[in-house]
Amino acid sequence: MPDILSSSPAGSAAAGFSLAIALIAAIGAQNAFVLRQGLRREHVVPVIVVCAGSDALLIGVGIAGMGGALAEHPAALAAARWLGAAFLLGYAVLAARRALRPGALSPADRPPATLGATVLACLAFTYLNPHVYLDTVLLLGGVARQHPHHWVFGAGAALASVVWFTTLGAAAHRLAPVLARPAAWRVVDSVVALVMAAVAVGLVLG
Repeated sequence: MPDILSSSPAGSAAAGFSLAIALIAAIGAQNAFVLRQGLRREHVVPVIVVCAGSDALLIGVGIAGMGGALAEHPAALAAARWLGAAFLLGYAVLAARRALRPGALSPADRPPATLGATVLACLAFTYLNPHVYLDTVLLLGGVARQHPHHWVFGAGAALASVVWFTTLGAAAHRLAPVLARPAAWRVVDSVVALVMAAVAVGLVLG
């Protein structure tokens, strides 16, 4: 099976990159948070570092064999699911309130969040979502271990995370002038609220 998947370091790296991009590109709570930070031009680089660094850490944990141990403790995943759902619902309510209050929609109308608060929120979006453990630790880690060059596979997957979050933050930064109007921020916060609520419901029902 490993020979079919890949027999070279370059092939393993490409496979890791492709699979990771497919997993993280779907619109979710973490991506919505990165997008909003990019639109506000607020602590974008630290957010990208936290997201990409967390993915690299979790991929490494999965390759090291911790994915099997995690799978044997469904109670831990269940607890993370409920905590994550509560956190996401709370953030969805805050985003919905921003969307319903025109005076609070423009980034210039309110002070920016502190770096510490932003990093904590980013960590919560990352580690309170059980899907990150299923996708990154179990799936990516498990597939990586089928490759003869599993750490190279992991490096490719980690690179995909860096490329994705950097592109997302940079693209949002370029869109910021277009989205400087309060009406545009109403749409952004409405979408963020819907995404957060949908993910939270999915966690509860899943």
